[in-house]
Amino acid sequence: MKARINHGHLRLNLATFANSAPRNRGFSLIELLIVIAIILIVAAIAVPNLMRARMSANEAAAVSSLRTVSSAQVTYAATYSVGFANNLTKLGGNPATPPDANGAHILDWVIGCGAEPCPRSGYAFRVESVVGNPPTDYKAVGVPLQLGSSGRRGFCTSQANLLMADNNGGTACTAPIQ
Repeated sequence: MKARINHGHLRLNLATFANSAPRNRGFSLIELLIVIAIILIVAAIAVPNLMRARMSANEAAAVSSLRTVSSAQVTYAATYSVGFANNLTKLGGNPATPPDANGAHILDWVIGCGAEPCPRSGYAFRVESVVGNPPTDYKAVGVPLQLGSSGRRGFCTSQANLLMADNNGGTACTAPIQ
């Protein structure tokens, strides 16, 4: 840019100023492709880790839910003197009705749903079996809704309040959980 001072005034040579102005043409195709490639690489690294973290969170929630079912079974048996509940509906129940042996309101409506299996956090829960009349033992299970996507292991608990896992995602639980 050329400037000349004449009688205290500043004169600019506009032709020189116009040629030196930066051109706003945007990004080139190669710059855009490089940015897209970087985004794709970051996504390829992050997505599998996100899926593993989600499955781990679902499994932790399933273990917690089965601990809640165990506590609810003990409360149910002590309160109603009819043994353990043979389904989760008896531990939950309809909130519009008063609590009784067919709907004790001990579990929330998600785990103690109206019809088993009761889905929660990527797992389906149910009371698989009861022993005795009145029931003196039970087996409550939680299995992944989508094996390999919502969880990798199935979980079981019983009257002994012992949590076990099936590493294949089923209900043949043999591996203890610490």
